[in-house]
Amino acid sequence: MNIENQILVDIQKAFEVLFNHPVSLDELALQPTRKEFEGNYTFVMFPYSKMTKKAPEAGAEALGAYLLTHSDIISGYNVVKGFLNLSVSDSQWLDIFRSLLENTDPLKLPSNGQRVMVEYSSPNTNKPLHLGHMRNIFLGYALAEIMKAAGYEVIKANLINDRGIHICKSMVAYLHHGQEETPETAGIKGDHLVGKYYVIFDKAYKKEIQQLMDQGISEEQAKKEAPLILEAQQMLRKWEANDAETVSLWKTMNGWVYAGFESTYRKMGVDFDRYYYESDTYLLGKDIVEEGLQKGVFFKKENGSVWVDLSDEGLDEKLVLRGDGTSVYITQDMGTCDLKYADYKINKSVYVVGNEQDYHFDVLFKIMRKLGRPYGDGLFHLSYGMVDLPSGKMKSREGTVVDADELMAEMVATAEAHTKELGKIDGFSEKEAHLLYEQLGMGALKYFLLKVDPKKRMLFNPQESIEFQGNTGPFIQYSHARISAILRKADQIGVDYTQSGFGQLTGMADVEQSLVKMLFEYEKKIVQAADEMTPSILAQYLYDVAKEYNRFYAELPIFSEKDSSQQAFRVALSFQVAKTIRWGMQLLGIDVPERM
Repeated sequence: MNIENQILVDIQKAFEVLFNHPVSLDELALQPTRKEFEGNYTFVMFPYSKMTKKAPEAGAEALGAYLLTHSDIISGYNVVKGFLNLSVSDSQWLDIFRSLLENTDPLKLPSNGQRVMVEYSSPNTNKPLHLGHMRNIFLGYALAEIMKAAGYEVIKANLINDRGIHICKSMVAYLHHGQEETPETAGIKGDHLVGKYYVIFDKAYKKEIQQLMDQGISEEQAKKEAPLILEAQQMLRKWEANDAETVSLWKTMNGWVYAGFESTYRKMGVDFDRYYYESDTYLLGKDIVEEGLQKGVFFKKENGSVWVDLSDEGLDEKLVLRGDGTSVYITQDMGTCDLKYADYKINKSVYVVGNEQDYHFDVLFKIMRKLGRPYGDGLFHLSYGMVDLPSGKMKSREGTVVDADELMAEMVATAEAHTKELGKIDGFSEKEAHLLYEQLGMGALKYFLLKVDPKKRMLFNPQESIEFQGNTGPFIQYSHARISAILRKADQIGVDYTQSGFGQLTGMADVEQSLVKMLFEYEKKIVQAADEMTPSILAQYLYDVAKEYNRFYAELPIFSEKDSSQQAFRVALSFQVAKTIRWGMQLLGIDVPERM
C-alpha cells in the first residue's frame, strides 16, 4: 500500500472542505519528519497561504485537526510554525508490515517497458585491472542490478579497448624481450604478463628519450623520434594493414589478457551480457559524419576536416573527422552509439566512465541529439571520481597501480586476520571460515567503493573498510549474521513469528515503528537509486537500516519478553530486516553471512 499517496488524498479532500479550494495531487508533497520532531511525515503549509487565506501556522492547525478526525491513517499531529508533522497510527504500520512480510521473493517491480544498456569496465588489453577499474566495475554492476529491480530490462555491456598505440607498446616490448614466454611458463595470469611488458616498454622508451635529450634534442622532439615509439607506430600501421604476423601476435597476447580478465571478473562476482571490441568499432561513424554534413549539423573547413559547432549549447567547435579522412575518438563513439541501438533498440544507454571524460561525453550526447537519434535523450554518463590511496595516486606505465587481483587477495587476508583477532569463527570448519573471509573481504571492498556518491573523488582505506563498526560492509554483514542467530534460536524454541503469532499485537515502541517505516521505504530507495543512477543511495539506506536495527536490539528484549505477541512481532521484525539487508546487499553484489 502507498501510505504517502493516501495521506495526500486525505489532504486534497481537506483543502476542498476546509478552504473551499480544489488542489491537484501534483501540487501536494510530503517529506519525512526531521528526527528532532515527533511524527512520520511533514506537510509544509507556507506555499498554500493564498489558497487557505490563513497564516501558515493557523492553516496547519486546521488541517491537522481535520486529518485527525477524518483520516484513517493519522493518529496525531503537531505544528511547528508552518510545518504540520503527522503521525501514522500503529495499526497502519502493522498493516504495512504484514504486507511486507508476505513478500518472499526479492523485490522486482513490474516492467516499465524501458530497455537500458549499462556499459562498464571497458578495460585496455595492455594491463591488468586495477583499483580505479574496481570502482567502475562495482558501480556498473550495482546500477545494472538496481535498475533490473526497478523494472528495467538491462543489458550489461563491456567495450574492450583492444587496439591502438598503447596495445602495440606491449607487443613491441614482448618482441624484444619475450623470448616466447607465456602465462604458463611464467606462472602468472595473462593480463599481468602483458602488463609487465607495457612497463618494460615505458622504462626503455624513457631511457631512449633521455639519450636523445643528452644529444641536444628537445624533450618534445625526443618523444617523437625515439626508436621504440617509431617501432610501435609502425606496428600499428601493420596491424591496420592486416599484416598476418602482427595480427597473430595481437590475437595471442589479447587472448592471454581476456583469460586473465575473466578470472578477475569471476572473483569480483560480476558478469556481462555483451562484449564489444574497439577493433570491430574503430572504423564506424564515418557514414554518420556524411549524414551530419548533409543535415547541416557538421561543417567542413578548408583543409577538409569536419567539425560540429556546439557554441549554441555552451561548448565550442569540435573535430569529428580529420582532413585526411581518419577518425578521432568521437567518430567511432558516434558509430558505436548507433550500433548499440541497432542491436538492442535501447531507450537508455549508460556509460560508466571516470570524470576525466566529462567533456567528451557531453559533446557526444549533444551531437547525437542534434542528429535526431531516437535514443538521444536516454544517453547518460555515470561520471565518477578517481580513487586515491593513503599512499597517493596510481600510474599504470610506471607499474605503481594497485592491482585488482592483489587488492582482493589482500582484503580477504585482512578479513581473516581481523576476524580471528575478534574470535568470530568459533565452531567453523576450515571451508566455512574461508567462505566467511571471502564474503567479508569482498563485502568490505565493494561497500567502501559504493557507499560514496559516484561524483566524489574518494580515498580508499583498506584497514578502515574492514572494521565491524561504522559505515562499512562488515558492519551490515555482522548485523545480518546476528539476526540469523536470533532466527535460529527462535526456531529452536518454537516462536511462531508468522502473522498469526503476533495477531493480538496492538501497539509498537518508537524504535519498532521507526524500523517498519524504514523497511517500507526499501522500494522507494530502489526506484530513487535507479532514477538518479546512484548506487550509494541504496548503500546508505542499508547502513541506516542496520544501524536502526542495532538500536532496536539494544533497547528492547526479544527472548526475555513475556508477552508472546510482542516477542513474535520482534522476531518477525528481525526476519524482515534480515531479508531486506540480504536483498539490498545482493543488488550491490555483496553476500551476507548467516553466521559470524
